[in-house]
Amino acid sequence: MAIEKNSVVSMFYELKDANTNEVLESNLYGQPISFILGKGQVLESLEEEIYKLESPCNADVIIKKENALGEYDESAVQTLPREQFAGIELKLGMELFGESDEGETVRVIVKDIKDDSVTVDYNHAYAGRDLLFSLNILESRAASEDEILTGIVAGSHSCGCGSHAGHSHGGCGCGGHSHGGCGCH
Repeated sequence: MAIEKNSVVSMFYELKDANTNEVLESNLYGQPISFILGKGQVLESLEEEIYKLESPCNADVIIKKENALGEYDESAVQTLPREQFAGIELKLGMELFGESDEGETVRVIVKDIKDDSVTVDYNHAYAGRDLLFSLNILESRAASEDEILTGIVAGSHSCGCGSHAGHSHGGCGCGGHSHGGCGCH
């Protein structure tokens, strides 16, 4: 069956760095994720590739960094005064969420901790990487009117919750718009 816009897609996936084969995320030993195609719940370039597939199927899809999360930007690493993190038990590699001057949610990764400063990285954890998605699409079906309206798939583990098995850096590996929800967007 062809997969079309506003289809609910249920799948297992494993996300790897396409150059090193490092597993970045996986739900192979958990529950399948479900999302509505065309709602921006996964990386747009991954959606474009899923539209080309039939359901059910297994497929490997490579998304080049320029179509995934772009190049790694050294200027997105900043050292801030430690007092800006008062009350937070900091650990190397931990993710922190805050609000930008424009009111958008911002995610940073703690790169270094000193007595008077903290170095944080605003780059997505997968920036600068070509991504390899190994997909096992179990099924696709037309989304209900409620699912299309809310963007929430009825009765399933939906993309964007951020609780997938594996090495998730903020969500599932398929790349939702939350810059960390669904892993690569």
